[in-house]
Amino acid sequence: MEHAYPADELMPLTCRGRVRGQEPSRGDVDDALGKFSLTLIDSLDTLVVLNKTKEFEDAVRKVLRDVNLDNDVVVSVFETNIRVLGGLLGGHSLAIMLKEKGEYMQWYNDELLQMAKQLGYKLLPAFNTTSGLPYPRINLKFGIRKPEARTGTETDTCTACAGTLILEFAALSRFTGATIFEEYARKALDFLWEKRQRSSNLVGVTINIHTGDWVRKDSGVGAGIDSYYEYLLKAYVLLGDDSFLERFNTHYDAIMRYISQPPLLLDVHIHKPMLNARTWMDALLAFFPGLQVLKGDIRPAIETHEMLYQVIKKHNFLPEAFTTDFRVHWAQHPLRPEFAESTYFLYKATGDPYYLEVGKTLIENLNKYARVPCGFAAMKDVRTGSHEDRMDSFFLAEMFKYLYLLFADKEDVIFDIEDYIFTTEAHLLPLWLSTTNQRISKKNTTSEYTELDDSNFDWTCPNTQILFPNDPLYAQSIREPLKNVVDKSCPRGIIRVREESFRSGAKPPLRARDFMATNPEHLEILKKMGVSLIHLKDGRVQLVQHAIQAASSIDAEDGLRFMQEMIELSSQQQKEQQLPPRAVQIVSHPFFGRVVLTAGPAQFGLDLSKHKETRGFVASSKPYNGCSELTNPEAVMGKIALIQRGQCMFAEKARNIQNAGAIGGIVIDDNEGSSSDTAPLFQMAGDGKDTDDITIPMLFLFSKEGSIILDAIREYEEVEVLLSDKAKDRDPEMENEEQPSSENDSQNQSAEQIASSSQEVDLVGQESPEESSLNSHPESLSPADTDNAASISPSEQNSNPTENHETTSLDGECTDLDNQLQEQSETEEDSNPNVSWGKKVQPIDSILADWNEDIEAFEMMEKDEL
Repeated sequence: MEHAYPADELMPLTCRGRVRGQEPSRGDVDDALGKFSLTLIDSLDTLVVLNKTKEFEDAVRKVLRDVNLDNDVVVSVFETNIRVLGGLLGGHSLAIMLKEKGEYMQWYNDELLQMAKQLGYKLLPAFNTTSGLPYPRINLKFGIRKPEARTGTETDTCTACAGTLILEFAALSRFTGATIFEEYARKALDFLWEKRQRSSNLVGVTINIHTGDWVRKDSGVGAGIDSYYEYLLKAYVLLGDDSFLERFNTHYDAIMRYISQPPLLLDVHIHKPMLNARTWMDALLAFFPGLQVLKGDIRPAIETHEMLYQVIKKHNFLPEAFTTDFRVHWAQHPLRPEFAESTYFLYKATGDPYYLEVGKTLIENLNKYARVPCGFAAMKDVRTGSHEDRMDSFFLAEMFKYLYLLFADKEDVIFDIEDYIFTTEAHLLPLWLSTTNQRISKKNTTSEYTELDDSNFDWTCPNTQILFPNDPLYAQSIREPLKNVVDKSCPRGIIRVREESFRSGAKPPLRARDFMATNPEHLEILKKMGVSLIHLKDGRVQLVQHAIQAASSIDAEDGLRFMQEMIELSSQQQKEQQLPPRAVQIVSHPFFGRVVLTAGPAQFGLDLSKHKETRGFVASSKPYNGCSELTNPEAVMGKIALIQRGQCMFAEKARNIQNAGAIGGIVIDDNEGSSSDTAPLFQMAGDGKDTDDITIPMLFLFSKEGSIILDAIREYEEVEVLLSDKAKDRDPEMENEEQPSSENDSQNQSAEQIASSSQEVDLVGQESPEESSLNSHPESLSPADTDNAASISPSEQNSNPTENHETTSLDGECTDLDNQLQEQSETEEDSNPNVSWGKKVQPIDSILADWNEDIEAFEMMEKDEL
């Protein structure tokens, strides 16, 4: 409210509001922003949960006074429904509860409900499709398809986008008596149910809103599908309609049969559910243990939750995606609340104090790594600790709510939380809606459902026999085998292709590790297995399998196995050659470690993962390119030298600054405007000669990150930085400008803990149930080349990181470290920090002075440099 209102969201690094159109576009992420004070609306019921009733009353008055829902802006139907419509309904639910209690909100007369109804009518044009599935986006002012609407041409939507409407829309109908909202949401759910894959009972990720054809045929419980399953079960709880429970149980049986591979949850193909669609999991699936608790299936909930907790303990936060062997796949973490949600529900189900310890860990990590002067900043990279200028509205709407409720006693909450159900955005809807304004006709569809021979699918809610086995050590006994699942094992990718063929003992005709793209005999075997080889223009080789083109069904199975082996082999090659990103942290006044810049590593010089970090003041070298003997050795002596990229090899620059007495070097890109936000990170390679003589650490910064240091030098002259394998604690010692304690040594990671893959593998999206494909460099397909598949001899040509993933420049080799292609199967490096937190206490006046100086410093910097 202090720094961002009335903007939709807070930008916690630059201490200002994010207003759509005034900040650089972030793509689909911005579709949640509608210039309607999103965070305020999204956090209304959180204020009541936290017993901030006076603040709630003031917030409701602000919403009624200031919020305009008639803006000319294109928004996501899904996000607007769960965050804004849900926020208004949750606020209304608790407003009428407080009014009944007689102390607060006595003036309230359903004003929030009227706003919700207005918004509901604005969303209805999105449902104007032949299928009843809504368009993914709508213009709040002009609706759909009008020229000024700038939307309505989309053909696809995600399953969750179309299937996560029933709670809010039905609640709106039950509150107001206008049945049209519930009718439209039910029609969308009915259509999705009809379009499920009948043999597997699974649904895909994206669907054509006009034809009902599945566009993406992979299925899981994470991004794109997650809340569809959640809303089927919760619609039964809220509305009392048995058909929703029957549908959920049918889907749940399929999930546990195909997707659940304890403790993992892996995507599969809806037509071939025994075949995994990817080798990584996304962070959104962390909600699923909480849903399993509501379902009453406690054992797999405990198993999956424990696996996720082990990943969090390794990285401090849950990466956006991680592989089956628990390496980072996508390193961002936008402070998602799903894991906290599941922790809360597991504690409610078991009463096990272990889950209070889990919650304590979450809170400590948020305060230690995400808290910044003006709020909590999303993690740009969990490996380095670098931040993103972002704090989504769901952080206050969900994370604070679930963590507070986890630790709250019954008397800490001024109403009975059991009288409400949580929406997917953690908004509270009263259960008495199930008996209010029931005008929707229900058709008898029982005959459509599969008979499930499993006692776990008794239609009771909750199933107390499974939830509470009268054993206080029950949950612990399930968790214990998973305690070291992340650290102890790096399992091979799980391949589930026709298990009978594995048991038969028949020798495969060709193993991926033996394949050579130039061997005619191997190519003939591929052809028999239905695998074709295509040479791409960029030098890569694409492997595509068409099962129907195989000589026999057995050959088709061999082809599937070969493709899976090739993915796994490619992702495992040369793990030791690729280095993880590093961090440059500004530790001097007024930054005190709060600015962390993502840096590229070097294949030579001091390895920061094996040795203590390097700390020192920075100084520019002369000449700035560092390609000859320095003319200002006295300026860089005992300091970290800044040098510009270009005109000679990286190793030559390193030797010149080392000879001048520098204790480290930072190479700044000469390509103006380059940034780690938009360009892949590089690792600097040597000059083809022995580089053992280089003993100082060397890091690479893109132009935008480098300019932050250069601007700081111009402003403050003396700038001290920390070069490390990842960001260090911002403790009071750092703010007193003292040297860091030796406790930081414990944060250094051994070389054995760093394993990553430098081989790019791209799983191309399947065009039909019979197809699977894989891209790989031809060099990687020959075992003879395994030892040097990713090495390129130095050349005298410039590099272009956007055109080639393995390029060289006059500076030396630069290998792309950050391939995050959509269906990629590469694995990435892990880190295991053991961080110690400073305990020195400062007087309150000193702390406040430091905060004010920090804020002033942030405001002086360019808006998008952070």
